[in-house]
Amino acid sequence: MRLFIDTSAFYAIMDAGDDFHGRAKDYFSEIMGKDISLSSSNYVIIETITLVQNRLSISAARLFINDILPVINIHHIDEDIHDIAINNLLSLSDSKISMVDFTSFKLMRDLEIDSAFTFDRHFKKQGFEILPG
Repeated sequence: MRLFIDTSAFYAIMDAGDDFHGRAKDYFSEIMGKDISLSSSNYVIIETITLVQNRLSISAARLFINDILPVINIHHIDEDIHDIAINNLLSLSDSKISMVDFTSFKLMRDLEIDSAFTFDRHFKKQGFEILPG
């Protein structure tokens, strides 16, 4: 199985005060023991590091970089995906979908990844299975 990990899941793992922390931490521990390929994008990683550093601390950002990132396949967003995301952002009326999310949706489709570890319901609206349910 291939699974895309979104910022909301990464952040929930890192922040003990996050509403989804328990579910995220338990699910991450569960999938680490299975034959699951974990993927994300460089845009999601940048977004997560920025969020963790600003809301938690630089120490938390270091922990994320050193302890979580090594098990993630990081795919780089190219110019085509970037441009598609910008066009999607500008053309839709739902201002709650971020440009990073649009890059994730396109990357997941390109990589044929159907499931995302996320707490962001926009993934479900785009036709992806969201885990942990």
